[in-house]
Amino acid sequence: MGQLNAGIVPVTPFQQNCTILFDMDDKTGVVVDPGGDVDKILSVLKDNAITAGAIWITHGHIDHAGGAMELKDALGIDIIGPHEADKMLLDNLENQGRRYGIAGVRNCVPDRFLAEGETVSFGNHQFEVLHCPGHAPGHVVYYNRAAKFAHVGDVLFRGSIGRTDLPGGDHAALIASIKGKLLPLGDDIGFICGHGPGSRFGDERRTNPFLT
Repeated sequence: MGQLNAGIVPVTPFQQNCTILFDMDDKTGVVVDPGGDVDKILSVLKDNAITAGAIWITHGHIDHAGGAMELKDALGIDIIGPHEADKMLLDNLENQGRRYGIAGVRNCVPDRFLAEGETVSFGNHQFEVLHCPGHAPGHVVYYNRAAKFAHVGDVLFRGSIGRTDLPGGDHAALIASIKGKLLPLGDDIGFICGHGPGSRFGDERRTNPFLT
C-alpha cells in the first residue's frame, strides 16, 4: 500500500478546498467536494497523472457540491455522500447558484448516500464515515484511522467552526458533533477542512475559542 496523500485545489469565489486524496504509488484516488471550476480540477488530475475513481461530498452547500455533476459527466464516476439529510440542499443547488451569481451549477444527485458507521475506500485506503450535523443536516466527515487523518469539510476550522446561520444549521448540534465525534478520535489526528489551513484536533481542543 502506498502512502496516502492530499492535494488542495481552491475553487469557486468562496475559495473552497476541493481536495484530491490519492495513493502515492499507483496514483489512484478520489475528489472531495468539487464545488466548481471543474476544468481546473481536471487539469490538476491530468498534470499529476492521478486517476479519480469517485467523487466524495461532505455536504450539500454550493461551494462543495456545485461542480459534482459536471465532474461526474467528465470522468464517468460515481458521486458518494453526503448523508441523505442534505438531499434538500443538493436539490436546490441551481437556486443557490442564481442567488450567488454562479453560473453552470447543477442540482446534485448522488449515486449513494452515506450513513454513520459506513466506510468508503479507494485502493487500500479506508475511511470511516461520521455523520456530523450542525453546519448542514447531512454533513459527513471522512476519517482514515491508519493515517490519523480526517477530512472534516466545514465542521471545524483552524481557530473556528462552521457557520450555523444557514438553512439547516444548528449550533448546539455542531458543537456536539465536534466534541462527541471528532475530538475523541485523538489529539494527534490531522485534518483538512473546507476553507483555509488545516490543523490537528489537539490544537483545536486546546486553543479554539469556540470549543473552550
